[in-house]
Amino acid sequence: MNWSDNAAREASRAGDYGRVIELARRAARLTQRQLGDACGLSQSAVSRMEKRGAAEYNMTTLARAAHHLGIAPGLVGLADTGAAPGALGEGLDPVERRKLLAGVAAVAATPVLSGSAQQHPVWGAEQADVLRVATTAFRRMDATVPARQLADTVQGHMRLVQVVAAQAPDQATRARLAAVGSEVASLAGWLSWDMADAGSARTWYGAAIKAARRSGDPLLIAYQQGSLAQFEVEAGNVAQGLSLIRSARRQLGGERPAIAAAWLSALEAVAHATAGDERASERALLASAAEVELLPEEQPPPWPWVFAFDLRKVAAARVTCGARLARPRWVLTSLDDATAALSSHHEKQRALLGLDVASGHMASGHLDTAFALAARSLDVGLRLRSGRVVERARTFRRGYSSATPPAIVRDFDTRLHDAYL
Repeated sequence: MNWSDNAAREASRAGDYGRVIELARRAARLTQRQLGDACGLSQSAVSRMEKRGAAEYNMTTLARAAHHLGIAPGLVGLADTGAAPGALGEGLDPVERRKLLAGVAAVAATPVLSGSAQQHPVWGAEQADVLRVATTAFRRMDATVPARQLADTVQGHMRLVQVVAAQAPDQATRARLAAVGSEVASLAGWLSWDMADAGSARTWYGAAIKAARRSGDPLLIAYQQGSLAQFEVEAGNVAQGLSLIRSARRQLGGERPAIAAAWLSALEAVAHATAGDERASERALLASAAEVELLPEEQPPPWPWVFAFDLRKVAAARVTCGARLARPRWVLTSLDDATAALSSHHEKQRALLGLDVASGHMASGHLDTAFALAARSLDVGLRLRSGRVVERARTFRRGYSSATPPAIVRDFDTRLHDAYL
């Protein structure tokens, strides 16, 4: 987009930064949902931001959108990080100064590679930010790249984090780098899980929890405990998974953020459904939806290592619960709300949810539809060599038995028999 464009300049001068974002998004041919996915926001949050007009904006959210769209910070009211230090905030009243400082912090938090490095870098904070950028990039690549191709790189990244942490001059720096190491270990656990290597996955998730404890961040500890809980539930260890979820809640106490509470309730719902407890699963789903309603508008997640959690994610959890409880009504009535999850750019997650939808169709007697959907998900799993997807496909297949299976089932069996990951 040409930033000398009159419409963008006029909107900027008027303080209508949402209009600037909208013009840039349209020029980039992005939908609101695509921009939201890239910035960790819901589609409705992007829509509200674009329609806010000349009002106050969440500076962190604005900076994320501007950075993704390549908008100059000044065009959306953010500070120019190249300004002279002494000029920062001069001539502003206290409210304006707070806004300006928030803008500086938001812009500084976005990953920028500069040719002129500082002569005296801030130990720990700068290293942690750079290392975290790489971790985030690897996590995003997992959506479309086989885990096997990422695993060695991520483990090498883990070794780099350990080397940097060993040089840390003080406890505060070591704590910051321990948090980074926890995030990398969790990603390594996720990749091991996707390669159907349960032993390595447990080892990495355990390392992630230990590193999170060294960081002293209760939210990170709870997130890593929840991640291990999700793994244990999928492995069939429901009691252990529920115990980990309870431990995560105790870690956060009564002041836990709504997004963390919603996510943990969704995990709990799937755990109860896996154990066959429909009533407990329904209670947890209702709790998750209620907690999502408490989320502040346009606020990004308080943790940088996960994506946004909203009502679409609750609907996707209900689809999964319905599949495990053999309740086709849960699956099919939640599909409209879960459509966004089914159109996600994360192919592996989309394939897993597609298999849950297929289970709902099979439970309702729609065999052809069920196996057609399952075959598409299985093809994704085979192409991306995802052990999780293929194992879920095998679980789906065990739900149907017949002495004379129809052709669509026989074709599915042939695909499964050819799966050597």
